[in-house]
Amino acid sequence: MPASTALRPHAPLQHLGAANASWVSGFWGDITARTREVTVPGMWDSLRDPAISSGLRNFRIAAGLEEGSHTGPPFMDGDLYKWLEAAIAELEVAPDPQLAETVEAVAALIASVQREDGYVHTPTLIAARRSESAHALADRFHFETYNLGHLITAGVRHYEVTGSTTLLDVARGAARFLEDLATNKPVELARSAICPSHYMAVIDLYRSTSDEQYLRLAEAFVRVRDDFEGGDDNQDRLPVRDQRVVAGHAVRANYLYAGLADLVAETGDEQLRGVLEDLWGDLVDTKLYVTGGCGALYDGASPDGDPWQEEISRIHQAYGRAYQLPNTTAHAESCANVGMILWSERMLALTGEARYADVIEQIAYNALLASISLDGTEYFYTNALRQVRDLPYPLRMPGDTGLHPVPAPPASDARLRQSYLSCFCCPPNIARTLARFHERAASVASDGLYIHQYGGSRIEAALPDGRSLAVRESSDYPWHGRIEFTVEDAAGGGIPLHLRVPGWSRGAALSVNGAPVDVTGAGSYTRIEREWRAGDVVVLDLPMPVRMLRAHRLAEEATNQVAVQRGPVVYAVESTDLPDGIRLEQAALHRGATLTPTEAEIGGHRIVSLEGEIAVLPDAAPDALYDDLGDQALGAASVRLIPYFAWGNRGPSEMSVWMPVVW
Repeated sequence: MPASTALRPHAPLQHLGAANASWVSGFWGDITARTREVTVPGMWDSLRDPAISSGLRNFRIAAGLEEGSHTGPPFMDGDLYKWLEAAIAELEVAPDPQLAETVEAVAALIASVQREDGYVHTPTLIAARRSESAHALADRFHFETYNLGHLITAGVRHYEVTGSTTLLDVARGAARFLEDLATNKPVELARSAICPSHYMAVIDLYRSTSDEQYLRLAEAFVRVRDDFEGGDDNQDRLPVRDQRVVAGHAVRANYLYAGLADLVAETGDEQLRGVLEDLWGDLVDTKLYVTGGCGALYDGASPDGDPWQEEISRIHQAYGRAYQLPNTTAHAESCANVGMILWSERMLALTGEARYADVIEQIAYNALLASISLDGTEYFYTNALRQVRDLPYPLRMPGDTGLHPVPAPPASDARLRQSYLSCFCCPPNIARTLARFHERAASVASDGLYIHQYGGSRIEAALPDGRSLAVRESSDYPWHGRIEFTVEDAAGGGIPLHLRVPGWSRGAALSVNGAPVDVTGAGSYTRIEREWRAGDVVVLDLPMPVRMLRAHRLAEEATNQVAVQRGPVVYAVESTDLPDGIRLEQAALHRGATLTPTEAEIGGHRIVSLEGEIAVLPDAAPDALYDDLGDQALGAASVRLIPYFAWGNRGPSEMSVWMPVVW
């Protein structure tokens, strides 16, 4: 049985790592295997191939192993660090000597280029090697502190998994550089602290080393930010404790608030915790897509409509107004969605409230999985909820941040996933999130074991008093709602078991060894306390009717439309599944229409589709901005809806999550 877990005084829930939680079967077992066998090695092939990416080559040039100049975006170093974190996670889940050798070689290469002051940034290091003028933090959009944060995180994980201090020493050096900035160059640090992964990173370093200086450094990051007069794009116009609504760049916001939640877990700052709860609620209640996507806008201004022009700052890849959720032009960057998982899991640890695990599930089964192809090889940067033909204006390329433009595609080009993106920040972020998704499965607390996510887990946990519990899940979740846990071992009578009853569920039932047990309401944890014995069987039954969701009255682009959801999975109509002659905009749903779950495959990958009849609206005039409604009768046709995450895997197509509803 596992060793007991040390609990933090200000965070009642402690997530379980790979030694105690794993996906061994079912839906997430398959995703875990795909990530290990396809995604992580395939991404490494791209990063090390100079014909595709300069991700590895830039470090080799900085180390003097090759000649040349820096190529690619100036923030590319972070792509390698995030891939490294994913690879380290795979070593923890399943030892692999060849991968371990690669990880050690990359760690040694990174260590070899680090300056004495702890700074690592290959554009600057290469320029210095070539006797060219270059300075640290010369351009905030080089994302140096963001990259250093991901480097520190990878270094901590490398040490925790392998015991090697090679990359941990690099992490300490990077933190030393950041501490010098916080002490001697606070304005430069604050100006460059965008996408602040370094907040989370130094807390990771503190937890791994128990060195108080890193906790003090995290507190210094907040002081420096609060003293800086910035803008909404980077959430630094207001001190963090004065912020009440989520605004600005979605990745930066989610990373910032995740890092602050880490700080609260260590300090118990109740004021800051309250601020984070309010901000999280503002996002979820007014700005979160039904798919879990975050950050609706490509470009905008914040605060919107403010009469005082000096208060307005340009924002991009950002949260907009409350309920401003466009579908065709939805940005919903994959990194922002990952950031919301990071923030939500930290809020879950702080509070033990199921709503945070509900949102992790919402993102995971929809926006997160949509950002990667079913075969695990191609990626989205943005995650629209509607794809249409002949868009009369080009949207940015899937891999273009807008900071370093690449040629825009013709307006008629399909926006498909790509194996490599000009801005590669999202793919390794997706990879590390999937490689570490076992950490979102369950937590241990002083009052027992909490299971957050379902989909084929094996979990074991122990308390300091010697009691422990090991359970294995058998389910076909998310396709079916019967979730069975079998107790494999229990010491000292075991510990209480808490099962999440998802917020979307209605009529959940629970039994132990066939005997009914009272179950709490949706959006909570049901506690089961008994003397556990090996062989005990717990069954959570979650009915999964097909639901039609409507949006808030102020969500204009969803007016008189519905989205279809079954269990945690959001569905979409894809033009591939429409009968010949019927266009996407003609597909509508009758209120109360019967949609039947049906086993299906896309490219050899199993899904559950929804089959039924749609109403066919009259075809609109192709060129007129406005036209008479006409008196044509509604038609009817058979159709199937597919999980949103599965769209775009069969070539160019149109797609929509929201569909008109007719009576």
